Amino acid sequence: MSVPPERRQSLPRSAGPATTSERRSRLLRIGSSGPFDTVSNSRQATSLVDVPSESPTTPTPRDRLPGHEGTPLLRTQSYDVNNYGSSTSTLQKTYSSFTGRRGFKGFSLRMPRQVPSGPSSPVFGSGSLRGFAYSRLAAQRPISTYDASYLAQDLEREDALDAKINGMRVWYSSFTGDIDWLHDAIKDSLRFTRLRRRKSWRAKFRLVLDKSLGWVIVTIVGVLTALIAYLIIRAEKWLFDLKEGYCGTHWWMAKSFCCHPQPALWTIQRTSAIAIEENCEAWHNWAEVFSAGDGRLGTWVEYLSYTVLALTLATTSAILTIYLTNSNTFITRKESGVLAPDFQSLPTRETAPPKRTMYYAAGSGIPEIKTILSGFVIHGYLGGRTLFTKSVGLALSVASGLSLGKEGNRLGPFVHIASCVGNIVSRFSPKYELNEAKRREILSAACAAGVAVAFGAPIGGTLFSLEEVSYYFPPKVMWRSFFCAMIAAMTLRFLDPFGTGKLVLFQVTYDKDWHAYELLPFLFLGIFGGVFGAYFSKLNFRWSKHVRNKTWLKSHPILEVLLITLLTACLCFLNPYTRMGGTELVYNLFSECRVGETSHEGLCLVDPGSSSQAKNVIQAIAIAMVVKGALTVITFGIKLPAGIFIPSLGVGACAGRIMGILVQYNRYHHPDSRFFAACGGDLNCVIPGLYAMVGAAATLSGVTRTTVSLAVIMFELTDSLTYVVPIMLSVLVAKTVADALEPKGIYDLVIELAQLPYLDSKAEYLWGSFQISDVTVHDVQTIRTDQRNTVMSLRDLLVQHLSAGMDDSGFPILKADERNGGLKLVGYIGSNELEHALSVVADQCEEDVHFHAKLNHITMASTSVSSLMESAMPGDDPLDFSVYMDSAPLTISSNSPLELLMQFFTKLGARYVVINDSEGYYEGVIDKKTWLAFLSELEEK
Repeated sequence: MSVPPERRQSLPRSAGPATTSERRSRLLRIGSSGPFDTVSNSRQATSLVDVPSESPTTPTPRDRLPGHEGTPLLRTQSYDVNNYGSSTSTLQKTYSSFTGRRGFKGFSLRMPRQVPSGPSSPVFGSGSLRGFAYSRLAAQRPISTYDASYLAQDLEREDALDAKINGMRVWYSSFTGDIDWLHDAIKDSLRFTRLRRRKSWRAKFRLVLDKSLGWVIVTIVGVLTALIAYLIIRAEKWLFDLKEGYCGTHWWMAKSFCCHPQPALWTIQRTSAIAIEENCEAWHNWAEVFSAGDGRLGTWVEYLSYTVLALTLATTSAILTIYLTNSNTFITRKESGVLAPDFQSLPTRETAPPKRTMYYAAGSGIPEIKTILSGFVIHGYLGGRTLFTKSVGLALSVASGLSLGKEGNRLGPFVHIASCVGNIVSRFSPKYELNEAKRREILSAACAAGVAVAFGAPIGGTLFSLEEVSYYFPPKVMWRSFFCAMIAAMTLRFLDPFGTGKLVLFQVTYDKDWHAYELLPFLFLGIFGGVFGAYFSKLNFRWSKHVRNKTWLKSHPILEVLLITLLTACLCFLNPYTRMGGTELVYNLFSECRVGETSHEGLCLVDPGSSSQAKNVIQAIAIAMVVKGALTVITFGIKLPAGIFIPSLGVGACAGRIMGILVQYNRYHHPDSRFFAACGGDLNCVIPGLYAMVGAAATLSGVTRTTVSLAVIMFELTDSLTYVVPIMLSVLVAKTVADALEPKGIYDLVIELAQLPYLDSKAEYLWGSFQISDVTVHDVQTIRTDQRNTVMSLRDLLVQHLSAGMDDSGFPILKADERNGGLKLVGYIGSNELEHALSVVADQCEEDVHFHAKLNHITMASTSVSSLMESAMPGDDPLDFSVYMDSAPLTISSNSPLELLMQFFTKLGARYVVINDSEGYYEGVIDKKTWLAFLSELEEK
């Protein structure tokens, strides 16, 4: 059945329906007549799940991997058709989603999609946050395809053949796969070619602007990140000190600024903001305010005020995080998969399947940023609402005094905040807004700026982005990252949030060099850091997996925050070192003691050779180390903005200070020992603060597994390059020991716990006897060009595909070989692209859909442009889906080594790879999540 093109009615190919509800309605309407009622028609849509006669039968799955018969490879799952509006049938599919495929428990969260609603079935309340978001979306422009802006102008030209062969894309959906790096590279190349093709002076000027646009954006990102950092630092310092009292002259000032008054609020100060004078008349403690005196009553008043304000701050931060950044409240019309089972349930359904929920502002954000930079898409995670909540929540959570650090604990959250700024700013330019791969270049530079403002370490920030966060880091991105970090650090230096005129948090002024004999205790500190980092990661992973996620704490995150805050206040109030903020504690532990000096909170011994003095200080530091370490294990991962750097530094600094005091004590008691011969008779040649600095670096390396960037950050953090060898030694030893005890660092374990599909390009695997055929999925739904494909049959095929949890993949397009009947690959179309194409032509349910093989470069070279356009271009026919088809997908032979397939996914950024046999006939498909599932199973074996 065919209708002349002039009688066909469809939406413009580049626009599509305005909302996900409209797209779902149009797709469900296929095959129905008259006005469409969502609820009533969906109850009768049995045909939606009937297997079309044209669809190939599903072969029997291979249930076991060779040599591992006890491990299920594919699981048979049953899907209730009520997910799509029918109550009479069930689907038995051998497909499995990422959560069940090959026995791998992967990422199962899906973005909420809008529900078709009518007057009789309202879905969103007008006063709810979700209803507000829906009303905002209704006023926005309709959805457009991801490539509409440049395809409309360039596909008609002969130099656009690469883009034409690669096909058109729609927006990438959240949690359903990665971006197409190859497609975005072709797309940017075509855009740049168009700019260079023009020869006018205006075109040349636009070309210069285009080349400089990236530098302009990273400059803006650096300035804005520093400004936000300034506001957060000032706010958290004031809120942290508010638990003890307030400034009588200027209530909005923190204690350091109140006791060292400034001529003006914005004037740069040169005095130390940490070394606060004990006698400060302008500062009023709560015991003084309530006239409680200095006795037991005053102590109880201070304790109660400290606890109540800490609970208030932590609870407020948790409420903001949970109610403003719940993943189920983020709605975007860029989403696809509106026919999937996890689409928001219809009003007629009594129960909905359980779905995991993410809180975008919780945690450090580094594991999620790593996953996003590797190509994964999470809409809303880098948006404006998350930026606001992360910034405000960070100030509140840090000020509450939880074992999450004070000022310096901002590294993870500031990386997330800077990435939000980079994402928002880059969206103002179509060059980055319409190219996800290019946008990730800006995000990599923004990560460097986040580290720069967190620690005042622009060089370390650039290396951290390279070593720990970024997935794609060419030289151009490195230069921009360094420039962005420099701009951020320079801007923050001018704003001077600490009131010291410096960016360095822990500046040390040791006047003695280290000695060769100290390499032995430095080595022991490296071992301690590795052991602590490995077992901290293990304990935090098990606590989060078995306690936080499998008990009543999972459904009561705010109560968990309250209990941990109360426990922290009870344990930390009485000990002077646990009561300190993380930055203040590390600063004092790093400090050098002069002869006879008793400052730095009692850490400096008047008589280092006195066993009683050394014992008292060591005991107090040891208690602080144990309490801080234990609290960090149960605190990291709660639903608050928080990081892990300063808690790790604090534990390591405590261990290092204890080691330094012991070495100093032995130096005084054994002055003639050959071990101390390098001191040359100087009894004060041992610097306990140096040991604290080395121990802090070792512990942080053991927790995060960073090496080069961490060493550079420590140099910039302490403003000292003299002790490069001790720090490097401890960092390398700590990483080696930690890797031997636990191969994954804390960030990788969080990725595993959150089941994020992150493919580590640096990991090495032993393939053993496994072959590509052991990983290939043979029973993927396919589209045959030698059979009739109508709009309705493809819609039904898409429903089956999505019901099996395969919304992150697509359909190989095949044709039978005329010689022996084997199946040859014509192309590949993603499920999102097919859904968009079907929603455009939903009113033509019985029309035939066409897929044409596109011409290659050889044909292009031997054919005139005019004849090429006449024969190859589909024109404006919306029923020709060839424009959405990738005519040259990545293919690999089934007898190729697995290492080559690994390179396809890591080096080329492939979303899927089509498997052909040795004669070039189609065998199956391996998508990225299937490959991740296989690698996870391989690690377990």
